[in-house]
Amino acid sequence: MLNFFKKNKIIELVSPMTGRIIPVEEVPDKVFSDKMIGDGIAIEPSDGKIVSPVDGTVTTIFPTNHAIGLVTKEGLEILIHIGLDTVELNGAGFNRLTEVDTRVKKGDPLMEFDPKLVVEKGKSPITPIIITNMDKVKKLEKNSGGVERGNQIIYTVELS
Repeated sequence: MLNFFKKNKIIELVSPMTGRIIPVEEVPDKVFSDKMIGDGIAIEPSDGKIVSPVDGTVTTIFPTNHAIGLVTKEGLEILIHIGLDTVELNGAGFNRLTEVDTRVKKGDPLMEFDPKLVVEKGKSPITPIIITNMDKVKKLEKNSGGVERGNQIIYTVELS
């Protein structure tokens, strides 16, 4: 009965990059499009600057710098996977701007990468932004269209 009056926590994620939102179901990689690791959206970037979509802590940066994990104080886990199959580039074209265990605010720089190099190497720069612990999510409202890094909300999460 007490939970009836408890307001659920809402978290808004801002776009970590400038570009165009693509529904996760349309990402040309089944791991993401079939939501095997979680749900979210992807962005087709127009540049290579990546900022934090939330206030939180950097929990993971893959050695090849192609993916970053973040967690909010509420425990929401977010994966930014920069490009598709970009692990195969072994870090070429990626420049880390933060480190694991760093506390970040929305808009803080995380990474830079070269989308042109990614394409030249035969990979896609499409970047999924995924919630990996969907068991914490009661409701996920996704936005669409063009987004500017650090300004537009890409999705709103109501925690369960």
